[in-house]
Amino acid sequence: MSEKVVRVDLAAWGEDDFPLLEQTNTPEMTDHLGGPESPQALEARHRRYLALPKGGMFRVVTPEGETAGAIGYWEREWRGGPVWETGWSVLPAHQGRGIAAAAAREIIRTAREADGNRYLHAFPSVDHPASNGVCRKAGFELLEEVSFEYPKGSWMTCNDWRIDLQSPAGPTAG
Repeated sequence: MSEKVVRVDLAAWGEDDFPLLEQTNTPEMTDHLGGPESPQALEARHRRYLALPKGGMFRVVTPEGETAGAIGYWEREWRGGPVWETGWSVLPAHQGRGIAAAAAREIIRTAREADGNRYLHAFPSVDHPASNGVCRKAGFELLEEVSFEYPKGSWMTCNDWRIDLQSPAGPTAG
């Protein structure tokens, strides 16, 4: 049985999107990220999203026009060179419907069109089956387990998932 293909749109992050960060800053939503951030840290993250020099942050919008979460990609150094990194969150009311995988496929398209770095990586906790499933469904390749610092000063074991943005479009349609 094939999985239903879900479609979402990505809307550029704006000044008015701070409440979405607040909605995703709950113990349940941040369990695999070290817990909720302080109001000051959340505000600083919002400012970073607005000022990303490369890449971008986006609201995930359903076909019905509802905001379902957020996804983005940004440049970082990894293994001695520049790569894109991606991360996402989907609000509880929208989880389990394929929205995160659809958003990941859209961010892959967006990063490909940016014509920047060759690779896009995602680093979900090894203990987060839903996010690892998103990577698999979106066409990422699992490379290895890595020790990853997030938030700053806190180390966790993550899976390093990667997609080659210079390869043919591949499994991003479903």
